[in-house]
Amino acid sequence: MKTINRLLPLAAALVLAGCATALPSLPSAVDTPPQFKEQPRQNEHWTIAQPAEAQSRGTWWKAFNDPVLDALVERAGAGNTGIQEAAARLAQARALVRGAGAERTPQIGLGAAADRGTGISTANGSAPGTLLQAGVNISYEVDLFGRLSRTQDAATLDAQSSEALLQSTRLMVQAEVAQTYLALRATDTERALVNDTATAYADTLRLTQRRFDAGDVAELDVIRIQTELAATEAEVIALDRARAELEHALAVLLGEPVSGFALTPDTTARTLPVIPAGVPATVLARRPDVAAAQASLLAAQARVGVAQAAWFPSVSLTGAAGYASPELGDLFKWSARAWGVGALMSLPIFDGGRREAGVQGAQAQFDAAAAQYRGQVLNALREVEDQLSALRLLHEQAQAQGRAVSAAQRASAISETRYRNGLVSQLELLDARRNELLNRRQAQRVEAAQQQATVQLVRAIGGGWDVAGA
Repeated sequence: MKTINRLLPLAAALVLAGCATALPSLPSAVDTPPQFKEQPRQNEHWTIAQPAEAQSRGTWWKAFNDPVLDALVERAGAGNTGIQEAAARLAQARALVRGAGAERTPQIGLGAAADRGTGISTANGSAPGTLLQAGVNISYEVDLFGRLSRTQDAATLDAQSSEALLQSTRLMVQAEVAQTYLALRATDTERALVNDTATAYADTLRLTQRRFDAGDVAELDVIRIQTELAATEAEVIALDRARAELEHALAVLLGEPVSGFALTPDTTARTLPVIPAGVPATVLARRPDVAAAQASLLAAQARVGVAQAAWFPSVSLTGAAGYASPELGDLFKWSARAWGVGALMSLPIFDGGRREAGVQGAQAQFDAAAAQYRGQVLNALREVEDQLSALRLLHEQAQAQGRAVSAAQRASAISETRYRNGLVSQLELLDARRNELLNRRQAQRVEAAQQQATVQLVRAIGGGWDVAGA
């Protein structure tokens, strides 16, 4: 009792020292503006329509009102290998949490042993004897300085980070499926444009051939239109190749074999949804990658505490109870019983700097996690600004390109009439048609870029939106 009383002040001092050990403070948050620099105003024409209002945050792709896209995203959610890998990592992290929690509970085990040799007390004196043992062992580490609790906290935060990364992976796959699908449909539309132009060239070639046969035009006119037709047909084939590659990429995103996947061409016009970006603080709260970085930062902070706890003693309580007997028949008799309890406190005195290195390493990991978290926040805000500015400028570009298409179509129609009446040369007609095709394809590409930027904005704001807070 006197010995215990002498140790109490030391133990109390160690407890207070452990409680006084301060964890590193979290970095200051990034100042977020009240709204994005590119935030559209209510009087801007491109924000009047709100077709995305009725869609829930969880199924943002339905704002495109395309049943085929809806089905593809659902299939990707079930079959994508990246999502499956992220889900497995989450299961692994949760298992580590359970393992860390198990360290804080009493450990109970059964044991049995048989020893033979001299020195064992038997009826034959010093002759070799046999000792049989069977019992229960109990051990428990007293978490005076928070090592075990902080280890469990860190594992829990790692699991939260893995869960956020799973959500981030899902969002990434959904966005890639939507972008690839929309790019494929844009290729379908562009191919139809080029193919229509090839058909028009074929009609012109037949007309020119008849005029050549009648002696009205030179052979050079026939060769020119043949050249334009062949070049346009080559562009159709190039678009077919690009479409095939997009279809193959889509199959991989779905986790399906390329050889068994195909989509029927579709040139249906699609309404571009308007996605309200909300405010910066809301974006940071719902982006899963930011949440993952924050959880990793908190886990790194907890691990600094684990490393600091290595400077304090570890206290373990042990107990054992069972039976020991030289005869198997007497093993479980009451007279053969044996028991023991004990306490162990260990504190390393000299370890060559191992504990200090552990603390420094944990601190360095915390600093890296803090820098990563801050960088993730800044990058999230930049991505939203990028897509908002892209959508604004693409809208202006689409308007200008629309005027160019109207003018080119008018010029082509006039040239066609004048050529058929023999008022202009074939060169003027071909130049007008090339210019019309060029402008129509450019207009279609601007529309495709608007679709891609819309999906990127959805991904940048965390996969959904809140109309009330936008």
